[in-house]
Amino acid sequence: MKKESPSMDLWLREAKASPEAANCGMFLLHNGVVRRTAKAEVRFGAQDAAPVRGMRFGYDGEKAAAAVEEARAMEGIYYVRVWLNEGELTLGDDIMYVLIGGDIRPHVVDALQTLVGKLKNECVTEEEIPER
Repeated sequence: MKKESPSMDLWLREAKASPEAANCGMFLLHNGVVRRTAKAEVRFGAQDAAPVRGMRFGYDGEKAAAAVEEARAMEGIYYVRVWLNEGELTLGDDIMYVLIGGDIRPHVVDALQTLVGKLKNECVTEEEIPER
């Protein structure tokens, strides 16, 4: 069953109130959502991929926690928070939120790219539900 999405306003207020905030010059947020265009089309150029009406989404909590800890250990990173949905999702539903706080933009951008990539490639399961 899908979860209720968290408030990003609340997340940012909590991040800025954390003890680590004094070291952060930037917070960067990623919000992945279910889209109509199939992954095979947008990632690999498949022209015959059917449009998507939803997705079955899940994740391995231990692998996700390990990925978060790896991101926290990256140079210049002081704050990491992740939320992952689960269940049967529909178009526009939130798949994940990732919030990274760090000292300078290059460190934060790199950490976000690395963490989202690891979550997508190693921690989650996504099964697109095609339109019929």
